[in-house]
Amino acid sequence: MRIAGITLPDDKQLAYTLPLIYGIGRVRACEILTKAGIAFDRTGKDLSVEEEQNIRSIAGSYLIEGELRREIGQNIRRLKEIRCVRGLRHERRMPVRGGRTRTNSRTVRGNVRRTMGSGKRTLEKT
Repeated sequence: MRIAGITLPDDKQLAYTLPLIYGIGRVRACEILTKAGIAFDRTGKDLSVEEEQNIRSIAGSYLIEGELRREIGQNIRRLKEIRCVRGLRHERRMPVRGGRTRTNSRTVRGNVRRTMGSGKRTLEKT
């Protein structure tokens, strides 16, 4: 079954395959299945064509996949343009919503741990 350009596996339960779509989590997947009147434990191969169409139409009413990614990108771009704190944190690739930066944000620099002993600081600027 394909929804929003994503091919979902037919052998897994729908409640666990729908969250493979960006923008649909477990709660929204259960909500979609409830609106469609389909049991959570049904698999993709057990569905009829009408049920698949019903799921597609209900899922299409939400902002998912490319449209959601585009909107999030536009929001981040807007924050950078107005030079707010969150935008600056995005530009510098630092944690935006809080978080410890001294020891936890190692994804940009790589997972390299350097000791800070003997008076010399050998950290690189990013």
